[in-house]
Amino acid sequence: MHPSLSEANESAANVSRFPGGGTQRIDRVVVIDDYSVARGGATGLAVLSAKLFRGLDIPVTYICGDDGANAELAALGVSTVGLSSRDLLSAERAKAFVTGIHNGAATRMVANWIAAEDTANTVYHVHGWHQILSPALFRALAPVAGRCVVHAHDFFTACPNGAFFNYQAQEICFRRPLGAGCITTACDKRSYSHKLWRVARGSNILRLLKARADFGRIILLHEKMASFLVGAGYRPERLTTIRNPVAPLSKQRIQAEANDEFVFIGRLDEEKGVEDAVAATRRASARLCVIGDGPLRGLVEASGDHVRAVGWQSHAEIGTTIRGARALLMPSRYPEPFGLVAIEAARSGLPVIMSRSAFLAEEMEQAGMAFACDTADEIVFADAVMRFSQMPTHEIRAMSERAFRLSPHLASTHEQWRDALLAEYCSLLSTNAVTELTDAVATQGVFL
Repeated sequence: MHPSLSEANESAANVSRFPGGGTQRIDRVVVIDDYSVARGGATGLAVLSAKLFRGLDIPVTYICGDDGANAELAALGVSTVGLSSRDLLSAERAKAFVTGIHNGAATRMVANWIAAEDTANTVYHVHGWHQILSPALFRALAPVAGRCVVHAHDFFTACPNGAFFNYQAQEICFRRPLGAGCITTACDKRSYSHKLWRVARGSNILRLLKARADFGRIILLHEKMASFLVGAGYRPERLTTIRNPVAPLSKQRIQAEANDEFVFIGRLDEEKGVEDAVAATRRASARLCVIGDGPLRGLVEASGDHVRAVGWQSHAEIGTTIRGARALLMPSRYPEPFGLVAIEAARSGLPVIMSRSAFLAEEMEQAGMAFACDTADEIVFADAVMRFSQMPTHEIRAMSERAFRLSPHLASTHEQWRDALLAEYCSLLSTNAVTELTDAVATQGVFL
């Protein structure tokens, strides 16, 4: 059972004062991620958590695969430990082939820190590992597994390609990860040989994480993620859902009813469906603003006069850019675990046209703030765009107002998210203390 918000708030208040007498004291939170500087995603949340914990005067160490040069964290008193390594896409190919499966340097870095600095009330929170740190990270964390939280920002904890998606067939995959059907299926976006490399890495993560039941918690972004991880062999009691914190892109409601341009925000990659957004808006004779960067940027920029590509923007810059938008398009081809941008847009008063496979789609559509459809079908997607373009002004305004008013209920505030994490940490420390006491009593009994 998840703690209530009031319980989480009380726990956070107790932790911040480092009290004794029946409450769990947290000596330090160790945040672990591939990167120390974020452009959204898992790293953005890892950095945010460090800031929020420091706001309660909780000591934080940030262990990362890059050089750890984040001036903002340093100014807050966060100690950083960096590997000063490059990610797999930037590294020399032969080296990336090896370190992507097992990064020995990362293992030593984390193991050395634990040996020198760990205490019984230090907790560890892993956000990202698959770009630099590799599954070897979990070998180093084994001695403190009972005080370790792993955040499933994607599906790499279960699926070799991290998405439960067959990139060759362009369809969601329901095969058992690393089963015979999985291994023999050429689902990787690059090649089958690259799929086999992912299988080797996936075997490591399942051996070091799934098979180690003493790892404390795996945090999911949405309740619907659970069935995928249980299908991969994780026990349900190891999983807990804490929805992401969301801040609006615009504090004032965007007057969507006065606008006619659609907007896509996200990584310009195949699985995010930006090509589908381009095709659908072309067919619907609608204009599209594309915010983001990635391997498909050149294709997007050359896709026609109806597309305006502005590149990557900060949260504040996006808020300004989308003031002229009518709706957000989120056509993810894989089962989007959360779809942060959909709620960010909705909280700003921007309605959403989204893939039916996105986990938030049903809730957002029922709340009257989104259309959900098969965005991989160009005709169906274009019809949804055209329908929205032609909706009467009063209907769009009502949809925009519902999004602005109701979307906060679909996610956490920063404070709710922080407090829920702290409640999990306190639970782990309490459980770990009981386990250690039980082991000590059992050991004494043997010698008696």
